[in-house]
Amino acid sequence: MTDDAASSTPRRTLRRGAVATALTALLALLCCVGGAGAFLLTELGDEQKDDPRIAGLTCGTSHTVKVAGIMPRFTKYGDDQIRNAAVIIKVGQDMKVPARGWVIAVATAMQESALRNLGHLGRRNDHDSVGLFQQRPSQGWGTPAQLQDPAYAAGKFYQKLLTIPGWERLSLWEAAQKVQVSAFPYAYAKHEDLAGQIVDALAGGAARTVQLGAKAVCDVAAGARIAASGWTAPLPGGVVSGFRTAERPAHNGVDLDAGKDTPIHAAASGRVLVARCDPDHSGRRDCGRDGYPGKGGCGWFVDILHAGGYITRYCHMIRQPLVKPGQLVTVGQEIGRSGSSGNSSGPHLHFEVHVDGDRSKAGAINPVPFMRERGAPVDRKA
Repeated sequence: MTDDAASSTPRRTLRRGAVATALTALLALLCCVGGAGAFLLTELGDEQKDDPRIAGLTCGTSHTVKVAGIMPRFTKYGDDQIRNAAVIIKVGQDMKVPARGWVIAVATAMQESALRNLGHLGRRNDHDSVGLFQQRPSQGWGTPAQLQDPAYAAGKFYQKLLTIPGWERLSLWEAAQKVQVSAFPYAYAKHEDLAGQIVDALAGGAARTVQLGAKAVCDVAAGARIAASGWTAPLPGGVVSGFRTAERPAHNGVDLDAGKDTPIHAAASGRVLVARCDPDHSGRRDCGRDGYPGKGGCGWFVDILHAGGYITRYCHMIRQPLVKPGQLVTVGQEIGRSGSSGNSSGPHLHFEVHVDGDRSKAGAINPVPFMRERGAPVDRKA
């Protein structure tokens, strides 16, 4: 129960108008700490689902991709570019790579070539890099002709990816970097959300699946089960109080059923913005005890910034969170335990999703459709 929690008070907002300032700060941080503390501030996602076939997409039983025919439309990419993405996915399917690998591969090619099959660019070329993944003949990836064959280049990417222990559980940028060894490893992260949309559009909602043994299962990501999109429900409990209902119009998230001391997992990889005790209406920070309705405050809570400018919030933890501000977390990582601190009537998790880097109530959106679109529904029991 969090009608007047952390999002009701003025909070710092990462609006697009401030991106230049954020980038300046980022560059300074890159010089000092390698960028690990700020990589997710480099870009805020602005791609739209502008093809009507994508907006109503469901997760079906067949995820076979076709590389011929009409391609779905995306504002940022033309038909040839999306067809190249289809080839990347088709190669992954043929090699029996789980759908998470397709998202990683497509996002990598988005960063390296904007999904264009580039030849040698002369003076503008990065060393001898060519093709969708900008692989280098001099580094043993293949001949220039081979690397300009999208299917061959994708196959070489997947071959290397599959040699990385635990690649499925790595952040997208970490997995991509272990394959590519880029000078700008964090740049891959900003493409994850749109890469998932592209995989969904081309392969029947495959980014919403979790690989369970030999089977890809739709809409079951929760906790340690990660969807190919890179998202998971923070815990398996269903919704017990909805988003901005008639009874609770100021309820800027959803309450998820959870007994006391249930593990709470990061819904996606990102950087911790806040991890602290939220003061109540009287300014008290007494989160070490159970709260009550009308007390005010989010109790012990965590805010995490994700690629695309999304922020997730986790309230009413039983004790101090397991993470600290500035810390990088991976999807599914335990960040705390459920409780009833702050403005709460009993143990549960209050969960919020915000867009455009806006931590205030103005940035809050309904988590139910957002999480379902990513294969991590919060409105059903696992």
